[in-house]
Amino acid sequence: MALRARALYDFNSENPGEISVKENEIVTLYCEQDIEGWLEGVNSRGERGLFPASYVEILKNTAPSYNNNISAGDGYQASKYANISGSGYDTSYNTQPIDENLSKTSAPSFTSYPVPVQHPPSYQPSQASDDDWDDEWDDSSTVADEPGVIGGSFPDYEGNGPSTYRMSTSSMPRGGTAQQAKSSATVSRNLNRFSTFVKSGGEAFVLGEASGFVKDGDKICVVMGQYGPEWQENPYPFVCSIDDPTKQTKFKGMKSYVAYKLTPTHTQSNVSRRYKHFDWLYTRLVEKFPVISVPHIPEKQATGRFEEDFISKRRKGLIWWMNHMTSHPVLARCDVFQHFLTCSSTDEKAWKQGKRKAEKDEMVGANFFLTISTPAVPLDLQDVESKIDGFKAFTKKMDDSVVQVNTTFNEFARKQIAGFKKEYQKVGLSFKILGQAFELDQQQFSVGLNHAIAYTAEAYDTVGEYFAEQPRQDLDPVMDLLALYQGHLANYPDIIHVQKGALTKVKESQKHVDEGKMEGASADGICERCNIISFATLAEIHHFHQIRVRDFKAQMQHFLREQIGFFQKITTKLEEALQKLPGNIFKGRFLSNVRIRALAVILKICRGEKLMPSFTWKLKPPDMAPE
Repeated sequence: MALRARALYDFNSENPGEISVKENEIVTLYCEQDIEGWLEGVNSRGERGLFPASYVEILKNTAPSYNNNISAGDGYQASKYANISGSGYDTSYNTQPIDENLSKTSAPSFTSYPVPVQHPPSYQPSQASDDDWDDEWDDSSTVADEPGVIGGSFPDYEGNGPSTYRMSTSSMPRGGTAQQAKSSATVSRNLNRFSTFVKSGGEAFVLGEASGFVKDGDKICVVMGQYGPEWQENPYPFVCSIDDPTKQTKFKGMKSYVAYKLTPTHTQSNVSRRYKHFDWLYTRLVEKFPVISVPHIPEKQATGRFEEDFISKRRKGLIWWMNHMTSHPVLARCDVFQHFLTCSSTDEKAWKQGKRKAEKDEMVGANFFLTISTPAVPLDLQDVESKIDGFKAFTKKMDDSVVQVNTTFNEFARKQIAGFKKEYQKVGLSFKILGQAFELDQQQFSVGLNHAIAYTAEAYDTVGEYFAEQPRQDLDPVMDLLALYQGHLANYPDIIHVQKGALTKVKESQKHVDEGKMEGASADGICERCNIISFATLAEIHHFHQIRVRDFKAQMQHFLREQIGFFQKITTKLEEALQKLPGNIFKGRFLSNVRIRALAVILKICRGEKLMPSFTWKLKPPDMAPE
């Protein structure tokens, strides 16, 4: 029987996590006991959140009302929490019978309010996607119709096979007494159920609510390296090229899209993928890895999707994205990414099986942390907190500097494409007009000069074109890299929040132990689980710094080489114009310091001037004789 209450007054929500209720509105409660004067429930519009306990009266022993708009079960369907599925998750699907006590295992009894069972969220395709979902992906079949699909991920729910074992963070074993559960009852849950720490499953894991079956292949190892925790290296590294973006059609030309050819080096087999496939993969990865910075894919665009410049820019962005994916020791090896890279473009059945399998993955949210294997020696959490604070300050400073560099480069590119080009071509036009005026003089000795001035005009016009074309070669690649790192930097506040939330629970549990409100064993369990999150967070930070140094070193080298080549090209063009002048005493490249020194000596000799001691050095006959 659902616990209900009637609103006595109107209440308008003002903060995240609160819901509005109207006078006489019936709300469904999750717990009769208030939390510091607040109750949690679902209003008649299906919104779930907190509201003041003093604004409602609890209805005792009332029969369920069939006229009410929502029931307790519907409350979960209407949930807006990112880690609680409202629809699309078939809870009745199982390949093998699951231990009926699995859902009852050892969730600690919190005095705050009961915890709903969390299911992996189902993927809802973006409605604003520029590659709309079609019948290629949206089919009515489920993995249950394909025998043996999900079994590849969890072959034995009873843990009989060597590759599967049951993991649990529960602080109360099966058959445990209420006294045992009491050990963590005083660790409060966050009131803000929309916080990243809650949505990621980090809170549930730290408080001992995670329980699932982990394959050996799902294990993610953190090892101690020279500079601290780091992800275990991928023993089979690979890269993947993205080539040949081509416009294709279906439904007799009614549907158009751009497909990219992907070629992973570890398979050497080409697969064709559309942007919507990248978008789907990105969503799956973000859901599965709460403490890993999944690189952002290029943004969607509603118009101009088939223009050559846009396709080229998107391809460059996807190449950067793929480079970071294949460089990550964890992301590169995960099943859903490998399915994306290796499943044949023509095998629709295999693609759908892998897609459904990924969407039914149970190792997400709190269960994801069960897959992390860490070194036996625990971390010093005070040292961890100091490092996290340092990294937080670093990312803030880097984000500010990236924005500044990006703004400066955008402005500089705009000036080169429009301003500098225009100014140099104005100089060229001025020389052209001067040359046209000089051509009115029909003297034979003027012809050479007129031709040289005309060539100089053309040279400056060409230099203007050089400036307009150059941003593609040096500035754009830097801005593409900055865009990718802006995505990473946007990810880290949430990752840091998860780790900070875990540290907060450790401090709270230690305080309760000191006050005699909690058993030491339970506090130790919370500390151990925080240690796992800390290892993973520091490993991810280490990886970020590694690829940052690699990427920016390579990009700075490329930028400076392009800049040098750019100005050398301008110098060469101006030298060619100089060679056109009649009576030019220079042949070939002339900007050598030695040749300039030699020229000064020659001029002094011609003028009969006495050479200073600094000029008394042997001169060979000059090879720069006047024409």
